[in-house]
Amino acid sequence: MVDLGEVRESRLLGLVECAKEHALFIYTHRRMAITADDVSLEDIFPVSCHFEVVEVSSPDELTIVGADTRIRVSFQQEVLALSLPFGSHSRFFLGELNKAWSDVCKSSSHVPTFEWLHKHSKTTGGQAVIKKSHVPLGVRMSLLQQKTGKALRPEKKGSAEEGLRSPVELERSRGPPIPESEGGAGREGRDDMVRSSSHTPANKAQMLAMPKFGLRDNLIRCELLKSEDQYTHLQNFSFFLATYNVNGQPPKESLAPWLSCSPSPPDVYCVGFQELDLSKEAFFFNDTPREPEWTRAVSEALHPDAKYALVKLVRLVGIMLLVYVKREHAEFLSEVEAETVGTGIMGRMGNKGAVAIRFHFHNSDVCVVNSHLAAHIEEYERRNQDYRDICSRLQFRLLDLSRPPLNIMKHNVVLWVGDLNYRISDLDVDQVKELITKNDYETLHNYDQLKRQLDEEAVFEGFIEGEIQFQPTYKYDTGSNDWDTSEKCRAPAWCDRILWRGKNITQSSYQSHMTLKTSDHKPVSSLLQIGIKVVNEEAYKKKFEEIVRTIDKMENECIPSVTLSRRELHFQDVKYMEHHTESLTLYNDGQVPCQFEFIKKLDEPTYSKPWLTANPPKGFLAQGAQVDIDLEVFVNRATAPDLNLGLQLIEDILVLHLERGKDYFLSVSGNYLSSCYGTPITTLCRLREPIRDMPLPTVRALSKGGENPEVGEKPLGIPKEIWMMVDHLFRNAIKQEDLFQQPGLRSEFQEIRDYLDTGVPDSLPGSNHSVAEALLLFLESLPEPVVPYSLYQQSLDCCSSPMLCKKVISKLPQCHKNVFDYLAAFLRELLKNSEHNHLDVNIL
Repeated sequence: MVDLGEVRESRLLGLVECAKEHALFIYTHRRMAITADDVSLEDIFPVSCHFEVVEVSSPDELTIVGADTRIRVSFQQEVLALSLPFGSHSRFFLGELNKAWSDVCKSSSHVPTFEWLHKHSKTTGGQAVIKKSHVPLGVRMSLLQQKTGKALRPEKKGSAEEGLRSPVELERSRGPPIPESEGGAGREGRDDMVRSSSHTPANKAQMLAMPKFGLRDNLIRCELLKSEDQYTHLQNFSFFLATYNVNGQPPKESLAPWLSCSPSPPDVYCVGFQELDLSKEAFFFNDTPREPEWTRAVSEALHPDAKYALVKLVRLVGIMLLVYVKREHAEFLSEVEAETVGTGIMGRMGNKGAVAIRFHFHNSDVCVVNSHLAAHIEEYERRNQDYRDICSRLQFRLLDLSRPPLNIMKHNVVLWVGDLNYRISDLDVDQVKELITKNDYETLHNYDQLKRQLDEEAVFEGFIEGEIQFQPTYKYDTGSNDWDTSEKCRAPAWCDRILWRGKNITQSSYQSHMTLKTSDHKPVSSLLQIGIKVVNEEAYKKKFEEIVRTIDKMENECIPSVTLSRRELHFQDVKYMEHHTESLTLYNDGQVPCQFEFIKKLDEPTYSKPWLTANPPKGFLAQGAQVDIDLEVFVNRATAPDLNLGLQLIEDILVLHLERGKDYFLSVSGNYLSSCYGTPITTLCRLREPIRDMPLPTVRALSKGGENPEVGEKPLGIPKEIWMMVDHLFRNAIKQEDLFQQPGLRSEFQEIRDYLDTGVPDSLPGSNHSVAEALLLFLESLPEPVVPYSLYQQSLDCCSSPMLCKKVISKLPQCHKNVFDYLAAFLRELLKNSEHNHLDVNIL
């Protein structure tokens, strides 16, 4: 955000490098920036000796975890005031900005001239970049300053203590400040953000250099972790967990019966919402007025006998999570991070997925997850897949960027709330209601899908759910406690659940709240007593000093060494978008702890080829310890095209480096099975047989425009793969509800891909939703889209005129035009059946 006097406006910041010189570009932007036309260059700040970036937050603001960082950026007499959201992304951005500034100030040999900036000129006419002479730097008045009506003057430069504190993250999911509650005693002066002992005025002067923790720091950290019991003790804190699917409704009633139901005020609140907003605007732009409305409703409904501070708010479309803490505990909370992951259509869209907040409370790491999994009674396997995707893809970046990201399970305590959407199976509606009438929840629970999946250890392994002694929370007629009377008459189900993972946790209550009638769901709450590790400062100091003395003695005595269980790894039959993993074990057989890391080879940008990753890529091993390293091959749309044609091979050499030790080399090899996914339309039109039945040299020759010497026939009008998927959907899914919105199963996608690549089995497998998603993934994988990149700008320019659009379509290469026409005809057929499939032009 840029501060313009009494108003604040959103801006995009870009640190641009050219000819070893840097400049900070400031852009205005539309609500959702997709193309270059959505942003306009507004100002440029060259990073030179006349450039400066300074922290201007007050000492009080610097003690707030989760608060914005206010900085002042200046170049000569031109000044810009910015507020950057909290977190690791901003830390990284500001670290790079500070590094660029530091480098130019240190260099005496190179004086930047910024000649490359001459082609950029700012205008107020909405054009992003105009190629004309750049006004002399330092003599123009910033457009931003013109908006405020005055120029901001740089404040007097002080000591280093007035520099920048640790950088902060650019985060899209931050909530607005919560206004004071007007009702309820004991709410005066409620803080909006949390204070922490780890951010104090004493350390606010840190310049924005990225932290680099070496071997010695990791040795100390490892030894402290091993000796934790010597300087900590367990203390119980009450955590109030709550979840509510609000069905897109605004708050219509007080939430106090739900959130203030405990006799005494809890220490921590974790409140999750689903379906906060069901509008298309929320889905596509992530904007919604429901966020401040429901946040205010929560703030006003917290327990009246305590004062609370908002630790963090995070939202993904309609999935929102808020964490509050009692004000007296705030100073013991730090390392707050938030992340989101979408699991909707194509595995990314945010209509389904999860949001999570993690933090360090005293000496325990806590992670809170709020998820909304796939709907419909028969889709329990899809829900299981969503859970696994969330666990594998949701990772937190830490302040110490030398450490690998933390996943959900790398926390002492994991609290999971949400609309998990598991239903009751093998009973009809009347049987379910009869058991509810008898309050026979134990028998009913035996038919619950989540219980069955937990018993089979298919999902939520290691998690615990308390005994359910309340009636199902879905589905009710809105505004009542009556079961669903709509045409579908859905069977009641315990969709809304709360689970936990960790030691020293007991549940005091687990209940639904029938008095709230805003939604077709009922809210659920659970009160947990959690044993948190609290530090004895005196014992900690004593142990810390003891460890430092020990390390001082051994630091230079021994060279680290490790043993690898294998140095050659082969990946057999790698397929498109299918994970392949091989593991090796690293054992520290030396006399000292060691730090390892995969390092990049000479003249290569990363430590591995883009289709290969190591997990973990770096780490620390105590003496005599071992770690399993997973090497994973995953071919996606970026890497498939060259592999399909044999221009790249599954071959790589990894270099594993030990700090203060030697390097170890690992050989990676494998074979890739060519796929129609990632193959150009023109090539596929020349292939009459499945791609895997064709010799690789033939496919390569056809990709260059040659004819198939074995066939000698004209190319197909459209790729047979597109025809098979569209024909299947036309015959079987023309009236399918939620088509192109409900994700398919990954296992079925793999079967569909194999069928398209081999022609086996005899017919296209998979559900309608899986075929629809496979079609979308196919179009996404094309190296050259149906509308080629060269026509993108012209397409955007003409999009408001049907006549001009047809002119652009006429310019498409013939097979691309055929595909365009074929898909458009299919979409028109879908719209003819919108009464059944509920699709409309905007969705399609």
